[in-house]
Amino acid sequence: MTAISFPPALAVWRDHGGRFSPLKAVTLLLVVCPAAELAVRWALHDLGGRPVTEVLHGLGDWTIRFLLLTLAVTPARAVLDWSGVVKLRRMLGVTTACYAGAHLVLYCIDKKWNPLTVASEIALRFYLAIGFAALLMLGVLAVTSTDGWQKRLGWRWKRLHRLVFLALPLALWHYFLQSKSDVTEPVFVAGLACWLVLWRLAPRRWQGRVAVLPPLALLAGLATAGIEAAWYALATGVHALAVLQANLDVSFGPRPAVTVALYGLALFVVAWLRRMRARGRCGPKRRAAVPLESAG
Repeated sequence: MTAISFPPALAVWRDHGGRFSPLKAVTLLLVVCPAAELAVRWALHDLGGRPVTEVLHGLGDWTIRFLLLTLAVTPARAVLDWSGVVKLRRMLGVTTACYAGAHLVLYCIDKKWNPLTVASEIALRFYLAIGFAALLMLGVLAVTSTDGWQKRLGWRWKRLHRLVFLALPLALWHYFLQSKSDVTEPVFVAGLACWLVLWRLAPRRWQGRVAVLPPLALLAGLATAGIEAAWYALATGVHALAVLQANLDVSFGPRPAVTVALYGLALFVVAWLRRMRARGRCGPKRRAAVPLESAG
């Protein structure tokens, strides 16, 4: 009995050398899980009276999360000294585009597959227009993520893939607008996006240093508080100072700004422990060759 063989483009669980990659295989299973969970809950009638809307929102939420994970690959390689994570960038980017595409398809289903209705809704509703623009950008990036397109475009490939930094704010804006009154999750996600952008704005020689992580955590937390205050001030008229002061009240749990700062500090602890472990492995004679603040 002959074994089933997959075309190289479909064997996403293999590395560039064609070898089986446990990291990529596990990641593939994990990225499928959110969609599978939504599908099972839909089949079991566990999504309330509007299952299509619930799945639509779920797919949109995961699109944003996978977009952040894609952008987190480069910082993870530098900060955690984890070169293997680069293998996952293409998979995570394509996953982001797939979830965004499924988000659009389900929206079309919700509109009874009426192309005129879908087109008019996107054209007339601002939050749908910017979401659709972000989706188109993610689709272009996914299609051109292959080795063939990278060779074909040459130096223009990197310039094209900087579109992700335009797709990110558009996707976040869409997320805020469709969330309406409760923007706790969008504010938190925007705070994580701020951390990723701030890390990239840091001088290159600092990006791999553990010491830069606590200031980044603090700055990202402050940026998150500012985003939340600005949103409520503009959208609801709540005084910005009142929203900022609410970050000091943890009686109902930490605000998104505090959570973002804590995530940043947790990353600092993990990175510091990894560097200390690396120094220990070098032994006393070579320990000086791997300083705590090495760029990885």
